[in-house]
Amino acid sequence: MGANVVYDSVGATTFDASLESLRPRGMLIVCGQSSGPVPPLELARLRAGSKFLTRPVLGDYIASPAELRWRAHDVFGLLRQGVVSLDINEPLPLSQAMTAHELLASRDRTGKVLLLP
Repeated sequence: MGANVVYDSVGATTFDASLESLRPRGMLIVCGQSSGPVPPLELARLRAGSKFLTRPVLGDYIASPAELRWRAHDVFGLLRQGVVSLDINEPLPLSQAMTAHELLASRDRTGKVLLLP
């Protein structure tokens, strides 16, 4: 069957599996490249299953301060309603910023590392 949508923030090492995991007419959204950029793609690979691929850039979706306020208002509204939730793995005081960087670099955590004032 496959996934309707896959958000791939890793890039090079996960791209092929992300693309293959899509259902027919599924969409792959490449939104990062922590393992490196995705190599050039032969467009014929999208043909099997009529798949979609996009590589959005934030600046194209938030073109002005007014649009940023509008989108932030929507996101915070979804958070307040419980539609979207945050997975905060490690809340740490700002004085432990070095530890926070080490946790991120270790890649053995899920969720966000939050620095508190």
